[in-house]
Amino acid sequence: VSQVDDCRNPWGSVNPAAPACSLADVMSEQLARQLDEENNTFPTLTEPGADLMLSGEVPDTTSDLMLAQILQMQFDREFDDQLRREEKKFNGDSKVSISFENYRMVHPYEDSDSSEDEVDWQDTRHDPYRAEKPQTTPRKGFTGKGKNITTKHDEVNCGRKNTARMDNFAPEVHVGDGLGMDLKLSNQVFNSLKQHCYSEQRRSAKLHEKKEHSTAEQAVDPRTRLLMYKMVNAGVLENINGCISTGKESVVFHADGGSLEEQPVPDEVVLKVFKTTLNEFKNRDRYIKDDYRFNDRFSKLNPRKVIRLWAEKEMHNLARMKKAEIPCPDVVVLKKHILVMSFIGKDHVPAPKIKDAMLGSEDMKNAYYQVLHMMQQLYRECNLVHADLSEYNMLWHEGKVWLIDVSQSVEPTHPHGLEFLFRDCRNISTFFQKKGVSEAMSVYDLFNTVTGLQIPVGAENEAEFMAEIVALEKRNEDHVQKRRKKVFPFASEDSGPPLEPDADD
Repeated sequence: VSQVDDCRNPWGSVNPAAPACSLADVMSEQLARQLDEENNTFPTLTEPGADLMLSGEVPDTTSDLMLAQILQMQFDREFDDQLRREEKKFNGDSKVSISFENYRMVHPYEDSDSSEDEVDWQDTRHDPYRAEKPQTTPRKGFTGKGKNITTKHDEVNCGRKNTARMDNFAPEVHVGDGLGMDLKLSNQVFNSLKQHCYSEQRRSAKLHEKKEHSTAEQAVDPRTRLLMYKMVNAGVLENINGCISTGKESVVFHADGGSLEEQPVPDEVVLKVFKTTLNEFKNRDRYIKDDYRFNDRFSKLNPRKVIRLWAEKEMHNLARMKKAEIPCPDVVVLKKHILVMSFIGKDHVPAPKIKDAMLGSEDMKNAYYQVLHMMQQLYRECNLVHADLSEYNMLWHEGKVWLIDVSQSVEPTHPHGLEFLFRDCRNISTFFQKKGVSEAMSVYDLFNTVTGLQIPVGAENEAEFMAEIVALEKRNEDHVQKRRKKVFPFASEDSGPPLEPDADD
């Protein structure tokens, strides 16, 4: 009984397994004929229309009109398919496409393989759920007759037409379903919306362009970022750590130095990225266009070239200062508007500005005499005027004053060189006098001490003193213009670190 229960199957009796065949039986021709005969016992439906006969649906082919309509429908469907292929091939990937919708041959009674609830959107000319657009006014300018005449200036029709025109706004402007709500916009409202969308598009484009092509407060444009990446890939820098200072003319980043074939790179360096926008420092050309070293290459029409000249100018000025052994950063390399220099500080901590340094009276007095000596060296040995010397551009490090930001420095023969020097003397005298340095000279005495001139101070009238300075500048400018080549030959004394080639311009 147990054996019988074991053989039971909930799905019915189990057919006995077919006897195993040997390989010789499988390869025999007799077995192949037997299998072929068994297959031929089933009826085949190879005749046309056999599937229709099985389903019991026999089309009515007795009417010639029905046959013609069926054939015409099949022809029209093939024509529409060919038209879609031509339309797709003609438009391609263009944003502006051309539709062949008006040439399609769709029949209203065309049957579909889909269910009744489905809508074949490719074979329907109109969206049933979309509101109809207002009809256009004929060329004669009115519709209707007699009392029912309606002109093109009708308020209701104009309002609906303005609502339909909102579909032509930019894609980012969400206009909603105004036609479905039967919204009527007056001409004044529509014109205001149109002008607003146009203004927003221009503002968005301007912001995008500014972001792509300018160096902002603590961010850089893609071109500058690419230059910084190239320096890292070339091994000049190990990595760039972050921004440590911002100013009206540049953004300063701290980085770890790498290696160069020509010269060693310090362990800590700074990248001075000159801003490519002139919004904050609009009078930049005042310092560079009258410098004889760059006057032939100055172009006020190209801001990027002006910025490169500005960076190159600082490199040459630092080279002169380093030759005179004035404490200043060492230039490593110049790449377009990025100047790599040694870092003044220690362990990623920059040296404080002299206005922020906590100095005693002796240190402050020592700092004053150092600044006085450096101003004399700049004027007499380097033939330079700092032109922006103040407590903001002097660092206190290792018991010494270090000068930075010399990109605007000019020569004393500059048309405004002595005026810049007088402004520097005023800044230095005012700062150290406020700090209580009794030895600090007045601005007039400091100017005469630095330049070696003997301009009479008199009653210390600044207007008279400035008049004497302007007169000296005028005589100096006339003298330079007459004997420029003989007095100011362009020597190689400013030759500094290498300028990397602008191969990717």
